[in-house]
Amino acid sequence: RKNSSASAASLYGLNSNRPASSSAMSDSAGSKKKVGFAPQPTPSHAHDGTPKKQAVHLTSSDGLIVVSAFLPVHLTRSDNGEWSADWDYEALLSMQTHLRVTRVGTVKWRGWHGNVGGGESQESGVPAAERPKVEAALRHFNCVPVWVPTNLFGEMYNGFCKGVLWPILHNVASVYSSPTEVNSGKPDAQKQIEPYEPDFAEYSMDDVAQGPIHGDGGREGELWAAFTAVNRYFTDVIIQCFNEGDLIWIHGFHLMILPSFLTRRISMAKIGMFFHTPFPSSEIFRTLWCREDLLRGMLNADQVGFHLFEYARHFLTCCRRLLGLNYGMFPDSSGGHNLAIDMNGRHVSVTSIHAGVEPHVLHQVLTHRSTVERVESIRSQFKNKVIFVAIDRMESLKGIPLKLIALERFLQRCPEWAGKIVVVQVGISAYERGDDYTKTRNEVLSMVTNINDRWPNTVQFQECAESEMRLQQRMALLKAADVVMVTTIRDGLNLIPLEFTIAHLDALREQGRDGRKRGLCILSEFSSCTRVMRGALHVNPWKISEIATAFYQALTMSEDERMRRVSIASEFVTRVTTQRWALAVMLDLKGVQKNEEAGRYAGAGLGLGFRLLGMDSGFDPLDANSVARAYRNAKSRLILLDYGGTILANDNLDGLQRFQFVKKSRSPSVPQSRLISALKELCSDVRNSVFVVSGKERHSLTKTLCHVPNLGLAAEHGMFVSWPTSKVGGKRRWETLVPNQDQSWRSIAITIMEVYTSRTHGSYIEETEMKVLWQYRDADPEFGYLQSRELEDHLSNVLRGFAVDILHGGVEEGGYVEVRPKGVNKGVVSMHIIKNLEKFANKGRLEFALAIGDDHCDEPMLSVMRQIGRRAYEAQIGKKEPLAPLPATIAQVDVSSCDDHVSTRLQCFTSTVGKKPSVAGNYVNDVDDVHELLESLVKVTTRETVHSGFYSVVDLKSMSETAPRATLKPVLSMGELHISQDGFNNPPIAKVSNNLNEFLGTIEHDEEDEEDIFF
Repeated sequence: RKNSSASAASLYGLNSNRPASSSAMSDSAGSKKKVGFAPQPTPSHAHDGTPKKQAVHLTSSDGLIVVSAFLPVHLTRSDNGEWSADWDYEALLSMQTHLRVTRVGTVKWRGWHGNVGGGESQESGVPAAERPKVEAALRHFNCVPVWVPTNLFGEMYNGFCKGVLWPILHNVASVYSSPTEVNSGKPDAQKQIEPYEPDFAEYSMDDVAQGPIHGDGGREGELWAAFTAVNRYFTDVIIQCFNEGDLIWIHGFHLMILPSFLTRRISMAKIGMFFHTPFPSSEIFRTLWCREDLLRGMLNADQVGFHLFEYARHFLTCCRRLLGLNYGMFPDSSGGHNLAIDMNGRHVSVTSIHAGVEPHVLHQVLTHRSTVERVESIRSQFKNKVIFVAIDRMESLKGIPLKLIALERFLQRCPEWAGKIVVVQVGISAYERGDDYTKTRNEVLSMVTNINDRWPNTVQFQECAESEMRLQQRMALLKAADVVMVTTIRDGLNLIPLEFTIAHLDALREQGRDGRKRGLCILSEFSSCTRVMRGALHVNPWKISEIATAFYQALTMSEDERMRRVSIASEFVTRVTTQRWALAVMLDLKGVQKNEEAGRYAGAGLGLGFRLLGMDSGFDPLDANSVARAYRNAKSRLILLDYGGTILANDNLDGLQRFQFVKKSRSPSVPQSRLISALKELCSDVRNSVFVVSGKERHSLTKTLCHVPNLGLAAEHGMFVSWPTSKVGGKRRWETLVPNQDQSWRSIAITIMEVYTSRTHGSYIEETEMKVLWQYRDADPEFGYLQSRELEDHLSNVLRGFAVDILHGGVEEGGYVEVRPKGVNKGVVSMHIIKNLEKFANKGRLEFALAIGDDHCDEPMLSVMRQIGRRAYEAQIGKKEPLAPLPATIAQVDVSSCDDHVSTRLQCFTSTVGKKPSVAGNYVNDVDDVHELLESLVKVTTRETVHSGFYSVVDLKSMSETAPRATLKPVLSMGELHISQDGFNNPPIAKVSNNLNEFLGTIEHDEEDEEDIFF
C-alpha cells in the first residue's frame, strides 16, 4: 500500500502545499418567503393575541456554538514541539462569518480517528502534556477542543458509529453479521474502554442493560456506553462555552443524543441538529435496540435538518411509527407554516436544505500555480484520451465494483472506444470499515487487473489515505478530468460533483471551449446531490446497462446538449453556497420562539428518557393546600372526577387489553377500598356534590360504584346522567343529556365501518349504547390514519342528515373515528350538572369546584370548568386589573348560562393526571396523587367539627402569608368567661384521648364562633 500511495503522490502531486484562503459570510439576510397552505387547526401551544413577529435577522451580536465530532482545522507539530493550526477549507463548517462563533469538537491530528496507538504515534492522539499548547493554538480560531480518552473515542467512533450506526443509516441491516468490533485498522487494537472519569461504569448502568444479551448488552452494551460517555464529554465543554442567548448547532450522527443531555442543563437554549448522512426507513431503523433513545435525543433539539426531504421523510415516519408522534405543517410566528413534529406540546421543526460549496474558495485553489501545473501534468499523461474520474472510499456502499462492471460491458459493446478513454479511480482507505474495506479492496484490485489485461491502461487505480487527497489535490484531478462518476448505492452529502461543476464553469464561456467533451457528471440516483444536480446523467447503479449507456452518452453527446446540461448544473452551485445554506438553517433556528415564554417548558423523564415538554405559562403542580383551603371555606362544592386513568389505573394503555375489554374477554379493573372509602366520606358531606364523569357504559359504572351513596354518575361522556341518591345497590335512574330517539344512523355507520375494518388489518369496531367507534390503534400507523381520514369523510357525507357528531381523536394513542349523538361531551354535561345542581341539592350557588381528568376526552370538561372559574373571578374583581388571555388550547364556549348558578366567590381548580400538555390549569403526577388529594379533602371535612378557635396547619400557613393579627380569634372572650364556684369545687375528671379523632370528636362545632372577635 505504501508503494501505491507513493505513486499516487507522484501522479497527483499530493505533497504540495495548500494555498491559504478565507471566506466571509454575507451580512445580508433576506426575509423569509411566505407560502400559503390550507387552514390548519390551532397549535396546541399557541396563545391568543400573540403579535406577529418581525423578520428574523442574524447580527454580529448573535452567538453560535457549532458542534461536530472533529474541529474543522488542521494541526501541525514542528520538530521543536510547537503547534500551529490552519483552517480545513474543504470542511463544511470551516466557513468564516460575522457571527460570534465558537466551534467545539475533538482534534484530528494527522488523520486520527480515535485509533489506539502507543507513545508519540499519531494514533495515540495529542499527548496529554502538550494539550495546553494545542488549546493555545486553537484559541485564535475560537475552537475549543474536547479531550476524550483515546480508547473511549475509538470505541465510540469506530465501534458504535461506524460499526453499528453507519450501516443502519445507510439502509444496511444484516441479522447474520458478526459481533460488533472496533475496526481501528490495527491488528493489536486494544478493546478495553477507558472510563468516563470515575463514574463511567455508573453512568453506563443507567443507560444500557448489563449482560450477554444481543442488542443491549455484552459487546453492544459496551459500545453504547462509550457512545453515551463521549456525548457527555461534549456536553460538559458546551456548557462551559455557552452564554445566554447563544444558538447551538450540532452536526453529525456521532452526537445524536447530545440534545438530551443539553436540554436537561440548559433547557432554554435553542438547539439545532443537522444530519449529513441519509436516514433509513423505519423498517431498518427499528432494528436498533436503542432506537427510542436516539429518536428522543434528536427530538430534544428544536430543529432537525437533512440535506434531502427523502431523509427527512424517513425520520418523520420513524417518529410516527416508533414513538407515535404526529407531524404536519404548523403555523409559525411570522405568519408562515413549518414542517414540524408535535412533541409533548412543542413543535420540533424539520428542514431539508442541501448544502453547497464556496465558489470563490475553489476558484482560488484552481488558479493557484501548483494546481495549474498538476492539471497540465495529468492531461499530458493521458493525452488525447477522455478522462473519467471517480474518488470513492473503499467500502461496498460506494459501488466501485458496479462501475467497473459497467465499464467492462461498455467496452464489450463499443470496442472502438478502447484506448480512447481512461478511468482514474482513486480509492480512499477506509480502515474503520474493517472486513468490508478488505473485501472491497480485494474485489476492486481483481477487477482492475482483469480489465487492464484485456484493455491495457484503461483503468488507473490508486489507493491513498484521506489526508493525501485533500482539497487542492482533488480539485486538480477534477479540473483535469472530462467526466466525473459517482455510482454510490447509498450516500449522504457528496460535494465532489459540485466541486467538479465549479472546476468546469469556464467551459460555458467562449474562451474556455478547448474542444474537450468536459463538464458532465454521471450521478447515482441514490446520492443526495442528484436532486440538485439536474444537469447530470442520472443512473441506477444496480442497473449495469444504465451506467454503460451513460458512458456512451457522455462520449457521443452533442455540444449543445452538453453545454445545456453544464449550465443547468452550474445554476445550483453558484446560487446555493455553504454560507447561504448555513444562513437559511440559522435563521430558522433563531426564529424558534423559546426564550420569550420560559415558563412553557419543563423537563420530564429519567436518563435518556428525558424530554422537554411544552406547557402553557403557569402550568404548575396542583397545590393541595390551596385546594383544601378553598374547600374548607365553601358552603357549596362540586367535584368532577374522570374514571379510568384518574381515580382508577388506566386499562387502555395496552392495545391488547383494550381489544379484550371491547370483546368482553377481560374484566376491567375495579376501585380499591381506599378509593371507595374516600368517595363515601366526601359524598356524606351535605355541602358536597361528587360526580364521576366517565366514557364507560352506565352498566359498568353502576356495577363498580353503585354502593357509594350520594354519588352522581355520568356515563358515556355525559350522555347518561344519574343524580346523587341515598339508595345503595340495585338499579339507578338515568336521564339522557340530549334526545336520542332516532337510532337509524347506527346501522349505517356500522355497515360503513365494517368495510374499512375488512381492509385495515388491526382495526375493529366498538359499540356502546350511545356511540359507535372504529379503532385503528393496532393497525399500521400511517395506513390506519389514511383509512381513518377516508372513513371520516365517508361518514360525514352519508350521515349528513342525522343529528350526530363524527369525531377523529386519540391519534397519539393510535386513533379512532367515533360517531355519537350531536352535542354530547364532558364539557356540556359539566354545564348541565351546574345548572341543575340546585334542584337536587339545594346548596345555593356554587363556591368551590374541582375537576380532574387524564386524557383528551376530559379536555372539554376541564376547558369549560376553567372558563366558568375565570368568568366568576372577572365578575368578582370587575375591571380593576386586566387578566392574561387564556391559552389558545382552550376552545371558547359560551358559559354565561351558568352565571346564575355560580357564586362570584367561586374558586375553581382544574387538573390533569400526568405532566403533559393540557387545557387544565394544573397537574398531578399520577392516580395515587388523586387519591391523596381526595383523602386530604376528607380530613378537612373531619376537621370542620373542631372548635373555631383551633386552626389547622393549612390555616396557619395561609394566615402567615396575609395578616394573622386581623384574623386570629381567641378561644374564649372575656365576656364568655362565666365560671361558677361549683366549677372550682367540682373540677371535671380529666381523660386522655386515645387518638386525634377521639380528641377532635369531643369538641363541639359552634357556628357563632365563626364571627371575627378582636381584642
